[in-house]
Amino acid sequence: MAQTGVTSSDFDLNKDVVLPENRKLRPAGVLAPIIEKNGRLELILTKRSSALKHHPGQIAFPGGKQDEGDADVVAAALREAREEIGLPTDLVDVLGTLPPHETVTSFQVTPVIAFVRGAFQIVPEPGEVEEVFTVPLSHVLNPENYLVQSRLWRGNLRHYYVVPYGPYYIWGATARMLRAWTDRMT
Repeated sequence: MAQTGVTSSDFDLNKDVVLPENRKLRPAGVLAPIIEKNGRLELILTKRSSALKHHPGQIAFPGGKQDEGDADVVAAALREAREEIGLPTDLVDVLGTLPPHETVTSFQVTPVIAFVRGAFQIVPEPGEVEEVFTVPLSHVLNPENYLVQSRLWRGNLRHYYVVPYGPYYIWGATARMLRAWTDRMT
């Protein structure tokens, strides 16, 4: 399986942040499922449930932490995509992974790039996913569509990438992983 480039982090645009060397990061995998729709490649994303304790209402890849029963982060991403959006694993061709991404919540997230070979019935898991939608792959792989914004977080000004699309405000870890992918494609 192909993996290219260097790791990314929620702290990339905040060079003054000093991370402890002995920090423990929990492994996680997210799926970047690509489908063909109306003659173009689209990326499936989710809007997280507004009722969730962590990251409510945010745009995210389907995915999550690696459980004990998962062989690796790729297996975790595939399992989570099945649970969150109803994506049958047998329709998925894993193309490769991007380098891990460190989040502010102490996860080491591996983005798994995959192509979905056929149509499937999207079934959002109501406790976790409010909406499932697609974005043209060409939109998120175009560096001109990215902005850097900032807000106060834990008393400090934090800078982060955004890649808005229509009514969707894609930001934070999701936008940073997409930007890392974009940087590898250009």
